[in-house]
Amino acid sequence: MALKFAFAGFRHGHIFSLLNRLKETSGCEIVAACEEDAATRETMVKNPDVKITHTSIDKMLSDSGCDVVAVGDYYGKRGSIIIKALTAGKHVIADKPLCTSIEELDQIEKLAKKGKLKIGCMLDLRQQPNMVGVRNLVQRGMLGDIHGISFGGQHPLMPGKRPSWYFEKTKHGGTINDIAVHGIDIIEWITGMEVTHLNAARCWNAFAKDYPHFEDAGQFMLSMQNGCGILGDVSYFAPDSCGYGTPFYWDFKFWGTKGVVSANIVENTFKVAFAGDKGVSIMSPPANLGPDYLQLFIDEISGTPGALNTQSILAVSRKTLRIQQAADRKISGMKL
Repeated sequence: MALKFAFAGFRHGHIFSLLNRLKETSGCEIVAACEEDAATRETMVKNPDVKITHTSIDKMLSDSGCDVVAVGDYYGKRGSIIIKALTAGKHVIADKPLCTSIEELDQIEKLAKKGKLKIGCMLDLRQQPNMVGVRNLVQRGMLGDIHGISFGGQHPLMPGKRPSWYFEKTKHGGTINDIAVHGIDIIEWITGMEVTHLNAARCWNAFAKDYPHFEDAGQFMLSMQNGCGILGDVSYFAPDSCGYGTPFYWDFKFWGTKGVVSANIVENTFKVAFAGDKGVSIMSPPANLGPDYLQLFIDEISGTPGALNTQSILAVSRKTLRIQQAADRKISGMKL
């Protein structure tokens, strides 16, 4: 029997990649699509990829017969949609972030546990070839013990192209919560260690001067369970003219006792300097990338959870929300 998906909200473009993945995935069926925002519905009239069946999420939940709700509305609304879906007994898969408050996440976690429901999230850096290659090096011990990590997840802001809700108060929820969940998830996956402490975090308005309330800059310092230090920058600093095509987009460095690796998700290879070598080696990623976030979600519903699962998604979401909260409240030095 096919797993039936219903879509709730299309106000961020990422959700269309999930829509397309489902169309090519056997054993999955799209049975409904809801967009409550009239202006967004109007823009989708000529979109051949999706047919809007409902204008009310409550109505869709009650009459679509879906098993799973896929959530792609604006960030500040996602938590309430997920809570409604879980309350109705539906599994949920969402674009990141799941929600914008710890209180919402507490309720999501409680409902998922009570209903034995699964949470999926579109954490797709795990499928990036170079990231898989770096993980293989680290997991095989080829870099020794990892003691330093730095990464940049800077995005282009693209005002006028991004949805206008990004710049409306209460709808975005913070730059760190928006972007950093990808970085924290991939670091824990690559190293097999947990991020345990926040040392410092800061958000501020830097480039987006037309929207002074919008804090487009986000930086933080974290520690892992072995004391490994992490420096992260997830600001909207990338030049709009370059888009997402530069090697500075999702750029990671892992420093270990046996060498250092530098990798990004744009180039086709990554660089390694092993201790004892006199230069840098250029390495190619593996051909086998393993299952993606959607397949892992389906597997968990079927009773076979993988490395990306409800528990890990809730955990990394909570850490990211706490880092955002620390930046907002100017708190430093706390356990995550």
